[in-house]
Amino acid sequence: MGPLTVTRRHALALAAGLVSLSRPARAVPPVRPRRIAAIDWAALETVLALGVVPVAATELIQFRKTVVEPAVPDRVIDIGLRGTPNYEALTLAEPDLILTSNYYEVQRRNLERVAETLSLSVYQPGLRPYPVAEEVTLTLGRLLGREAEARAVVAATGAGIARLRDGLRGVARRPVLAINFGDARHFRAFGGDSMFGEVLRRLGIENAWATESSYSAAAPLGIEALARLPDAALIVVPPIPVAVTRALADSALWQALPTVREKRVSTIGPVNHFGALPAALRFARLVSAALLRQEGRRHG
Repeated sequence: MGPLTVTRRHALALAAGLVSLSRPARAVPPVRPRRIAAIDWAALETVLALGVVPVAATELIQFRKTVVEPAVPDRVIDIGLRGTPNYEALTLAEPDLILTSNYYEVQRRNLERVAETLSLSVYQPGLRPYPVAEEVTLTLGRLLGREAEARAVVAATGAGIARLRDGLRGVARRPVLAINFGDARHFRAFGGDSMFGEVLRRLGIENAWATESSYSAAAPLGIEALARLPDAALIVVPPIPVAVTRALADSALWQALPTVREKRVSTIGPVNHFGALPAALRFARLVSAALLRQEGRRHG
């Protein structure tokens, strides 16, 4: 059973009816898959957004906490960790298609023993994730017989971000830095080549982190680096370990940062750091609300 591997270059070919493989190309199977298992969370987000409920997926307790939306129905079987799924549970779920990404290539051979395996990779070095996420959405829409739904998701995401951009008119145009804490002394910065960075750009917001971040996040960075960005508004993306919250409250360095002193720090709700279009829209919505609250505090 051969692998189906789709990159940005391959996605449009698949959407048109062909699949580019690591081996010679062949046509998409005429029978549409009906029982989907999702190892990768970006793929899970996307199929749910298309109205397709998979039979199985990974780390659903954590997904519901840190991704939040789209909601996962209770009937979806949790097959364990993304890095080490429970193959017995996966086999019992009887999928006819398994969705994965380049993060899980080491598992490919084992996954292929269970069912056809399609790798859809939103995050690839040198490629902007947002347009790739659009192509992945359209690819899955065609493959799953949800082409109209896929086009609607792409259009609604773009239109939603555009509306949020309009809503930020009049808000003080400070550069914004989106970060995630590793511990009390280190953080990850989401550059312009990350999904969060691209959403900031589409919102008309300057990303304070001007350096590329290897298509995901630059890490680990010492919090002293924040002192070099005194004018930025800070958006903290969970999860935040409890120990970090306590340590920052007692950190003289943290408290001395102009961004902190001037109350330009906002912690938003959880968002999938490596998500697809649903994560992009959720991040845009949460960031916009946070910046509007910061503006309210500035005038309050």
